[in-house]
Amino acid sequence: MQLVVARVGRAHGIKGEVTVEVRTDEPELRLPPGAVLATDPASAGPLTIETGRVHSGRLLLRFAGVHDRTGAEALRNTLLIADVDPEEMPEGEDEYYDHQLMDLDVVLVDGTEVGRITEISHLPSQDLFVVERPDGSEVYIPFVEEIVVEIDLEEQRAVIDPPPGLIDDRAEIASARDDEDSSGADA
Repeated sequence: MQLVVARVGRAHGIKGEVTVEVRTDEPELRLPPGAVLATDPASAGPLTIETGRVHSGRLLLRFAGVHDRTGAEALRNTLLIADVDPEEMPEGEDEYYDHQLMDLDVVLVDGTEVGRITEISHLPSQDLFVVERPDGSEVYIPFVEEIVVEIDLEEQRAVIDPPPGLIDDRAEIASARDDEDSSGADA
C-alpha cells in the first residue's frame, strides 16, 4: 500500500536541497537517506533520498541526481509516496494510519449513526474527519480525544461525543445581552 509521507516545498540554497512538508509521524522511518519514493506526479520520480537534515526546524532533503536549484525547484509541490505493508501498525498507542480510519462508521456514544468517514483532512492545528451522513451531506469532526472517544478497528467504527452544535442544530448561544435584559434594568 502507498502512503503520502511528504510534499516537496521550495528549493533551499543552490546545491539541490528542498524543504519538505512532512506528512508522517515517523519521518526517520519513512524519509531516511537511501529511501526510494514514488511521486505524484509519477513523471517526477521515483526519487532516492541522498541526504537529509534539519535546518531551523525544517526538514531539508536532497535527491540523487538533483544537484542544483533549478532541479530542486522543478520538484516543488511533488508528493512523496512510500510503500508500506498494509498490516503495519504505527508505533504509538492511539495512533492510526489514514487507511485504517477510512470508511469507519461514525456513531454517537449512545449508538446513534452519524455517517461514514470518507476523508481525513490534515490541517496545521488538528486533523479532521470528513464524515458523509446518510442523507449525503457532510460534517467535519475534529480528531481530538475530547470528541473522538473511541476508535474500534475490529468493529470498524469511531465513537464520538460531540459538543452541541457540531453535528446538529442543538447549539446553545449565550449572550451578555441576554443577561442585561433579564436584570430588569429600564432605560
